[in-house]
Parts: sequence; structure tokens; C-alpha cells
Amino acid sequence: MSKFREIFRGKARYVTVRAESDKTEPKREVPDGLWTKCPQCRELLYNKDLERNLYVCDKCGFHFRIGGRIRLAQLVDDLEAFEEYDATLVTTNPLNFPQYEEKLARDRAKTGNLDAIITGCGPIGGIPAVLIVMDFMFMGGSMGSVVGERVARAFERAAERRLPVVAVSASGGARMQEGILSLMQMQKTVAAVERFSRKGLLYISVLTDSTTAGVFGSFASLGDINLAEPGATIGFAGQRVIEETIRKAIPPKLQKAETVFANGFIDRIVPRPELKGEIVKLLTWHGYGRERDSKPKGTSAGAAAPPKTAPLEDDVPPQARANGHAQGFAERGQQR
Repeated sequence: MSKFREIFRGKARYVTVRAESDKTEPKREVPDGLWTKCPQCRELLYNKDLERNLYVCDKCGFHFRIGGRIRLAQLVDDLEAFEEYDATLVTTNPLNFPQYEEKLARDRAKTGNLDAIITGCGPIGGIPAVLIVMDFMFMGGSMGSVVGERVARAFERAAERRLPVVAVSASGGARMQEGILSLMQMQKTVAAVERFSRKGLLYISVLTDSTTAGVFGSFASLGDINLAEPGATIGFAGQRVIEETIRKAIPPKLQKAETVFANGFIDRIVPRPELKGEIVKLLTWHGYGRERDSKPKGTSAGAAAPPKTAPLEDDVPPQARANGHAQGFAERGQQR
């Protein structure tokens, strides 16, 4: 009987079978910082490829926000030839706003900039130009006293040297921590653009994601030629503010660059890989780069050629100023 008990004794019903993958080495995790997910098409993008594509998704064309230094490197021919203006100008806390100094210190460490703007002079396609580049990574690109002052000084220096201005805006508007002082920068920058415009010089404004509120309502929308990147949010008031004011929903793409272009507020939408070439083309069409190659007789090699027309005075009527502005463009075009 003992033999039969051994034969019919219950056995385990399940047998553990190890998969082949269990016998191999465990999979290694992908290190952080190698991939970025596109917020529009949800594709994973290799960061080095994304950088080579100027931070534009090669699957759907989505334009990522980029910092001011990266933007500057994409536009100027040589960063070493870029002369930065007012790099040591630093804001304070005039209203003693709580935690303002801590936020400034945090964003200075994050971006490497003292404030939300970079201004200076550098070559774009071999053509000297004054650049104004805003950095959305620094407190949302908000415009405080230092930002407004550096914008105004950049236009003043460009007027003195008779150089074109290229401004790349990315801002959420005035800086709330500086209250009325930040709102005053709207008037200051608009006045600087007006004085610059009376010289008959060219101002190209590039609107990127996002350009809104006080910056859009001041110097960013006053370019002789206004360009924009695809999909950029452009407008004065935010969507929530508009809906609360009119008490109804607005179309989701109302403030996108494509809608703004369709309604005539900007002149052209230019993808980021084509932006520098488009700016060089516009500068060349308006005579920059060529008029400096041929000096008039009696002018030394190191001296700047005198302007063909005298600067317009502040008391000149607006229509006359507009005519002089157009005349300045026409004369540069005839020198080609």
C-alpha cells in the first residue's frame, strides 16, 4: 500500500518557467536629459537632434521656447563679435515687494543673465545691427525698469550709429513686482522707437511665443516690419481676461500668430530655421550692408558716411515725418 501512496501522492499543480528575458541582464534606464517630448505631437525627440533643428520639432514643426542666449547665437554670425550693451545694469526692489530679490537671484542663476533682456550690436549676415533679445525664462520675460531702460538705450545707440534694430520679443508683459514703475517703461520704449523712426532707420520686430500685454502694447508691435514665429501667442489681454470681460468664450486660436497675421497685425510668419535669412534679406533690401561698402569721396576709411538727409526735428508734423521715413528707405534702395 505504501508504494501506491507514493504514486498517487498529490503534486504541485504549477511549475515555474523562467522566461528567457529573466536570464539576461536587467534593462538599463534611459538617463534623464536625453529626450524631450513634443507638447504638440507627443513624439519623443532626441535632445541633440532638437538642438540641431534650432529647437523645432521635426515631426510637427512645433517651436519650443528658447532662452535669450540661444536665440542670440542663432541670429548673430559670431558671438565673440557681439558687443553687449549695459550688461551690468541691475534692478533693485524699489517697492520692497516680498520675495522679489529671491526670484531675481533664482532666475539669474538659471539663465546666466542679470535681467530678462540682452541688448548689443553684432553682425547678422555680415551686416551690423543692434539687437534686442528678450528671455522668457527670466521671470516670464517681464519688463521692469532695467528692461525698459536697456530697450530705450539700444534704440538711442542705434540712432547715433545709424544702424538698424532687430528686436526679438518674448514676454508676459509688465513686471508686477515693480508696479507703476514697470508700466512707465511702455511710454519710455514707445518714445525711443519714435525718436529712432524719425531718423529714417529700419526697425524689424520679431514676435515669438509668447508676446503679450505691456511689451506687445509698446515697442514690440511698432516695427516697420513685424515678423512672427509659427504658433506664437500674440496679443494684449489674456484669453481668461477677455472671456471674463465679454462674458463669452473666444476661439482657442484667436491670439495665435496665424490669426493675427490673417487680420493684418503682422507682416509675415517665418519659421525659425528661415528667420536669420529673412532678416538678412530685409536688411539688404533696405540698403544696409551695401551703402557702407562704398564710401563717398573725401571720407576717410574709418569715418562713417554722412547721412543723405538731415535728421528730422521733433517739431516736424507727423505726415512730414512719415514722408521723410519713406524717403530714407527709398534713398538707401537707390544706392544698390
